[in-house]
Amino acid sequence: MTSQPQTPPVLPSTAVHLQAAIAAAQAGSRVPSLSAAVVRDGDVVWSGVRGTAVREGEDRRPTPDTQYRIGSLTKMLTAALVMQLVDEGVLDLADTVGKHVPEGPFAEATIRGLLSHAAGLPAEPAGPWWERSPGGSYEELAAANADASLVLSPGERHHYSNLSYAMLGRVVEGLCGAPWRDVLADRILVPLGMTRTTYDAVTPYADGYAVEALTGMLVAEPHQVTGAMAPAGQLWSTPADLCLWLAELARPTLLSDRVITAMTTPQSGDPDERGTESYGLGVRLPVAGERVLAGHGGSMPGFLAGAWVDRESGVGAVVLANTAYGLDVGGLPRTLIETVLAHEPVIVPEWTPTGELPDGVRELLGTWHWGHQPFTMAYDGKVLSLAADGGRAYRFAPAGADTWTGLSGYQLGETLRVVRREDGTISHLDIGTFCYTRIPYDPSVPIPGA
Repeated sequence: MTSQPQTPPVLPSTAVHLQAAIAAAQAGSRVPSLSAAVVRDGDVVWSGVRGTAVREGEDRRPTPDTQYRIGSLTKMLTAALVMQLVDEGVLDLADTVGKHVPEGPFAEATIRGLLSHAAGLPAEPAGPWWERSPGGSYEELAAANADASLVLSPGERHHYSNLSYAMLGRVVEGLCGAPWRDVLADRILVPLGMTRTTYDAVTPYADGYAVEALTGMLVAEPHQVTGAMAPAGQLWSTPADLCLWLAELARPTLLSDRVITAMTTPQSGDPDERGTESYGLGVRLPVAGERVLAGHGGSMPGFLAGAWVDRESGVGAVVLANTAYGLDVGGLPRTLIETVLAHEPVIVPEWTPTGELPDGVRELLGTWHWGHQPFTMAYDGKVLSLAADGGRAYRFAPAGADTWTGLSGYQLGETLRVVRREDGTISHLDIGTFCYTRIPYDPSVPIPGA
C-alpha cells in the first residue's frame, strides 16, 4: 500500500453507517475504547474511534495510530513466515517438528498439523497461565511440557492450540538462525510497511482493561511479555497496519499466490453453535451465507481484536479494543464489511469477447456425459468450465498437452486428462478415473461395469 491512497474513501453516507455500527458496539458492549478501519483494494478507506479510556490515569480518545494488543492475530503472521519457508523449499508441510526442533515435545507432530490446529496438541502449555505470566525461554517451555500428552489423535478433529504456534516459532528460529521477532520484522512487517506492528508497545498505545460487570468500573489488566509463547499472541498493532495484512491476504504482493491459496484453503473444521467455520493454515475461514471471510480473532488480558477480509471483493475490516470480554470481534468487522458492500457494491469488470481459442480447446467444448447425466464444457477466455444443468461448474486451467488442472471444490488439484484414440480423435475425458463421454456410456470407452 502506498503512502498516497489510490482507492477513494467511502462515501459520506456510508461513513455514517460505519460510525453508527462501532458506536452501537462500543456503547452496547461497554468498551473503554475502540478503533476500527476498513480496507478496500489495498487502501484504508475509512477509520473510526470511540471511547475515552485509553491509558490508566488518563481520559482521552484513541487516535487511528494508537496501538492495541492483537493476541492471536499474531498467528496469521507466524503462519506466513512458515509458509514462506515452505515456498522456498526450506521446509515441508509434512515435516515433523522433531526434524527441525529435536529438543522439544511432540516431535511427531507435522508442520501442517500445527498450522491447522489438527495435530491434537493441548490448547495451552503446562505451567502458569501464559497470557498473564512473564514468559520464559523455549528451553523452559519444552522442559515444562516434556511429559505432556496429545489430547486427540492427529487429524481426528480441529483442536485450537496456542502451544502449536510456540513450536512453529521455534522452527522458524532454527531455520533462519535468528529470533522469531527479528525474522518476522525482516520478512513480513518491514516489506509490507507495517511500521506500527511491534513486539512491545510503542507510544501511543492503549492499556488493557476489564470492566466490572455490576459497576462498569475499570480494572487494569497486566501487560506481560510472553517469551517463547510470543508467536501465538504477543504483538501490538493498529487497524491501519492490519489493513496492510488483510490487503496481502486478498491480493498478495509479498507472498506468492501459492502461499495465500494454501493458507486460505480449509484444512480442518471447527463447527460450533455460531455456525460452521473452517481453519486453513493460520487463518480462520468463517462462513455466513455465501460469503467466506479470511482472518482471525484475538484476545489478551484486557484486549480483543478482529481482522477479516472478503477476498473476492477485497473489502476487509479491523476492530481493536481494550476490553476483556463482551465485544463481538467476529461480528462487528463482518458488519463493517457488509455495510460497505451493501452501500457501495463492487462493479464487476466489463465482459469482453474471447479473442482466440488456444489449440485443442474447441474440440473439448459442448456436451459430455457422466453416465447418463449431461454436462456442458465451455471456455471463458482463460479456463474451461464443466457444469451440469443448474449445477456448480468445475473449472480447469491449462497444465500441459491434453491436461488441465482443477481450480476449485471437489476437483481442486485434480487432473482432467484428454484421452485420444490412435487416430488422434478424442475418446473421452478422464477426471480422477471418472469417464466423461460424448454419448452416455459410450461402448467404445472402457468404463467399468458399463
